[in-house]
Formats: sequence, structure tokens, C-alpha cells
Amino acid sequence: MKKHQYAIVDIETTGGNASGSRITEIAIVIHDGVQVIEKWETLVNPQKEIPLPIFALTGINNEMVKDAPIFGDIAQTVYDLLSDRIFVAHNVNFDYSFVRHQLEQEGFRWTARKLCTVRAARKVRPGLGSYSLGNLCRVLDISIENRHRAGGDADATVVLFSRLLEWDTEGEIAKMLKKTSQDQRLPPNLPPEDFERLPEKPGVYYFYDRSKKVIYVGKAVNIKKRVTSHFTGHKITSQRQLFLRDIHGISFETCGNELMALLLECVEIKKLWPTYNRALKRFEPKFGLFGYEARNGYHYLAIGKVGKYQTCLETFNSQHEAVRALLDLSDRFRIDQRFCKYGSVIEGVPFPKTDKENLPDVEQHNKKVTGLIDSLSTDRQSFAIIDKGRSEDERSCIWVEEGRFYGMGYMASDITITEPSQVKEHVTPYKSNHYIMQLVNTYAGKYSGKVLLDR
Repeated sequence: MKKHQYAIVDIETTGGNASGSRITEIAIVIHDGVQVIEKWETLVNPQKEIPLPIFALTGINNEMVKDAPIFGDIAQTVYDLLSDRIFVAHNVNFDYSFVRHQLEQEGFRWTARKLCTVRAARKVRPGLGSYSLGNLCRVLDISIENRHRAGGDADATVVLFSRLLEWDTEGEIAKMLKKTSQDQRLPPNLPPEDFERLPEKPGVYYFYDRSKKVIYVGKAVNIKKRVTSHFTGHKITSQRQLFLRDIHGISFETCGNELMALLLECVEIKKLWPTYNRALKRFEPKFGLFGYEARNGYHYLAIGKVGKYQTCLETFNSQHEAVRALLDLSDRFRIDQRFCKYGSVIEGVPFPKTDKENLPDVEQHNKKVTGLIDSLSTDRQSFAIIDKGRSEDERSCIWVEEGRFYGMGYMASDITITEPSQVKEHVTPYKSNHYIMQLVNTYAGKYSGKVLLDR
């Protein structure tokens, strides 16, 4: 192995992410691959309150750091100790993100190759139940004093690192240190083989936590490239740091094209409800068009919020969109505006007066409202979309029935379709929703040549 020097680092902080928290203690141990050649540590005044739970964990309180140097006072020393050395830490991305962020705030541009002793231990000593520092010290009989203090944890990491170097007969650590190595960017708990078998094809990928529960579902035109993007960059939010720490496995399912991947992603998120998927969880129509008959016998149309189990004539993303649609429909079918309820006043929308004189004939009015409602149903067509599959021997297929997504699947490329409804036999049924139909309708409008209308 090429001769390297290593800076083995441990820090204590006021919280879990570098953007909103600060270092309260730092220890740096310089190791030449054989022995320790220098050690430096100090408390750091974070210039903010140390939360009680952090004090309970580390024993570091506000009084202890009151007279300690601020990070700006030690930044040059930290920079000098880390420069031209490999940055080593247990769960390295946590310590690295804090140190890099606070050095940048003091005007120092610094990057380094990293070595995570969690990942190194997984490679050199596979099969252990847990790779936390505490468990590794217990299993490997490493003495650890002053737990959750920078100096104590750094000393234990030095012993662990030295033993890993000694036990590494296959040269795993040398491979990890190559600039092109996936270990320079993969999360600490992710098995490299999970990443290596990812295809460069469209599809859906799944991230799992320690208990094999899905915590994130994503879609991609190129699965490997998209997954890689999750692990690159230097975002320092707590959400990203927790996300990377929680990834213990990846699986995938290839799809014939991007639309199939988008639909499968949506279906899986609704089914699995993963912790880190937030955008699609929120993407549900909030307003709907409702019809009802009042005690006076007149049929009314109303805009209102959509409840979880409510059915409505049409759904909309915003109240403004819903109001505009009802105004257009009522004008088209000449519905008396006194029988249209728009909810709260929307700026710029001309609402009519609500006097109760000279009401229209009940039967004629209700006939108009029924015609409007029937038109909504008539507009909901049934159609199939046939596109390329996952291989040359198959095609992807989607079936929409009366304006609602029915299902999707794959069929052999030599199957002849004479009627669009035959596609229904080849799809797996799924529950429709507003977002799925937006995707399907947009795609159908853009690629009309792939659409078979059911006449």
C-alpha cells in the first residue's frame, strides 16, 4: 500500500446537522499507518446554547465551553492538521460535513479523501450484528474511555483503525482509498454489492433501513446514475444526513420506459408510505366539484374540500382552478349562478348576486345540471397506451377505463391487439388517483401515436 498519513477525527456537536449546529469539541489524531505521531484536541465555544439532551449524552455544558476558543480561533490549526491527509472517522460523512462547513465559514477551502471505519469494518470483519463504535469495541475487545467525548472516541477509533489495517490481508482499505472508489461517496451502512448491481436502465429503486423496511422509493431513466446522485454533493441538512445514515440496502425494478417508472413510483409510494418520500405524499387534489339536491328540489353544484373517502364529480389542485372550471361549465350549460356554490371569495372572480326571486323551472334547471354532469362522464374516455417494454420481446401496456387509471403491465411483443380493451387482460390493476391520471393524460397528449382509443 502507498504510504499515507491519516487524520483520525472525532467531534461533539450541539446537534445533528452541520447547517444548524456547531462543534463543541474536536480531537484529531495523526497516524502514519503504523503508529500515532501526533494528537490534538480542544473544547470549542459553539457560540450558541448546548441543548439539554446533548449535555446528557456528552457531559459537555455551556459552562465548560464558556472560555474555550471559538472555531475561528482554531481553524488554521485544524486546516494544517487535516491538509494532505486522509480524513478518517466512524461514520465519516457526519464529522466531515461539520469540519468542512465550519472551515468554509472561516474562509478555508478544504477537501480530502475520506475513509469510513464503519465501511472498512464491514469489509474487513463482515457478519457482525452492529457496526456502531460501541458494539465494535465490545466485540473486538477495544478499551473505550470517555465515551461520547471527542478524545475518548477518537482514541478508540485509532485502535479500531490500526487493527483493521493489520487484518486487511485482501487490501480492502487500499481499494477504498482510490479516488474512483464508490466507498468515497456511498453511505456508511450500504453494502457495495447492492450499488454495483444497479442497472443503467429506466425503473424504480428502493432504499431500505436496518430492519429491511422501505424508507424511500424513487424513479429514474437511468437507475444507477440517479442513485449515485443521492450520494454526491455536500448538502449538510439534517434530513440528508439522517437519510444517508439510514440506508442499509437497495433493490430495484426495471421498467420499459419513463412513464411506467413514474406510475410504478407513485403506486409504490401510496402502498408503502416511505419515511423519506414527502413530495408525492402531499400530491393529492384538495378541492372537488360536488353535486347535490336541496330540500327545495333544485340540483346544486358546489366547490368544496375533498375528504379522504369522499367522491366527487371532478377534482382540482387548487380552489382557484376549481372555481374557474365551474364558472366555465355553468356558462357552457347555462346554469343559473344562484345554484352554484363557490366557497370562499376568490380575488378576481366575478360572483353573482344570490337573490331568490324569479327562480327557473325546477325540471328545466335540473335537466341542465344533469346534462353538465353527464358531459363529465362522457369526456372520460377508455384507452390503451402501448409502448416499448423492458426487452425487445415485450411491450409495456396501460389501460385507462372511463377516465380512470385501471392498471399497467407487460405483454409479449408478438401479441396482436385488435381491440384496445384487450390490453386489460395483460395489466395488473392498481388504484387510480389524480396524479396518475395527470401523468397518463400528459403522456397520451404528447405521444398520440402510442394511444389506442376505445370507440
